[in-house]
Amino acid sequence: MILEKRINVTKVFLPPLTEYNEYLEIIWRNQWLTNRGELVLKLEKKLKEYLNISNILITNNGTIPLQMALKIMAKGGEVITTPFSFIATTSAIVWENCTPVFVDIDPDHLTIDENKIEKAITEKTTAILATHVFGNPCNVKVIEKIAKKYQLKVIYDAAHCFGVEYDNKSVFEFGDISTCSFHATKLFHTGEGGAIFCKDSELMEKLVFSHNFGYTGNYDLCGVGINAKISELQAAMGLSVLNYIDFINAERKKIVDFYNKSLDFSEFKVFKIRESTKWNYSYYPVIFNSEDILLKVQKKLFEHNIVPRRYFYPSLNTIHYLKGSKMPISESISERILCLPLYVGLEIADLQNIVNIINK
Repeated sequence: MILEKRINVTKVFLPPLTEYNEYLEIIWRNQWLTNRGELVLKLEKKLKEYLNISNILITNNGTIPLQMALKIMAKGGEVITTPFSFIATTSAIVWENCTPVFVDIDPDHLTIDENKIEKAITEKTTAILATHVFGNPCNVKVIEKIAKKYQLKVIYDAAHCFGVEYDNKSVFEFGDISTCSFHATKLFHTGEGGAIFCKDSELMEKLVFSHNFGYTGNYDLCGVGINAKISELQAAMGLSVLNYIDFINAERKKIVDFYNKSLDFSEFKVFKIRESTKWNYSYYPVIFNSEDILLKVQKKLFEHNIVPRRYFYPSLNTIHYLKGSKMPISESISERILCLPLYVGLEIADLQNIVNIINK
């Protein structure tokens, strides 16, 4: 039986099995599967060098770093955040017994509207948790000024930002803490995983023991902690994928360039990359003039076994257990945005088919 070809919004990049097996042999030789083994430490070192960052702690997923940051810095208060993000951003706030306070988004960059943040600050506000949407940085300079003025902590959900630079430095260097996802769908991945970034060495030490149940040594407990450790098997995948990261970026750029050149933009637009940003081609979202047009295009693509995805839908302020106030821009964008297929190995013929269907 021959299965019909299916084109999903993304597809995991798998390195050659022989290369992954070389790292497995190290694991078998060491007899060490977890608890910050040789490969975890090696991956952290390589990522620190590749990204040119101050500190990194890799974790078992991309959500726990958000929870750790909120636990340490938000302290059960109100957290100003964006309604236009993956549910994990807001769920982490609620999970840590904090209160999400939504601020609408900039319609061009799709990130939190920095000009609306101050109005949302109250005496209960303890932190700002903003998302760099689709790898597009927030206005970090203005957010930093606001945070200093009101003595607030800044956490960035940078799940999509591997390799992104702003003002010639890694976007992970902004804020008190930044987090990233290394999920299989991301351009750099460890199968399942993530990372937390922090310039402050003392705060980083706290994050390190917090991710290991609170232990700093065999019997030394410094405080409350959680299990956020990544395994050697995941680190092996990350080391294997990292060897191909420049190739992955180059291939994704070709696809983005093809879309930009070939699509008819009369019924939709793309988001605006913030000035001074080196982007990573992480997603290709298009924003239709209406939800009706989106649904028609989506239906026609489905008929050809092409599966785009509505990132991010619905707007988080509309979810029943969050009870957010109206966010007209986020709600409108979320109803009209569709991410097109983008991954290494997507063939030109398939891209042309996608473009032809949409344009028609």
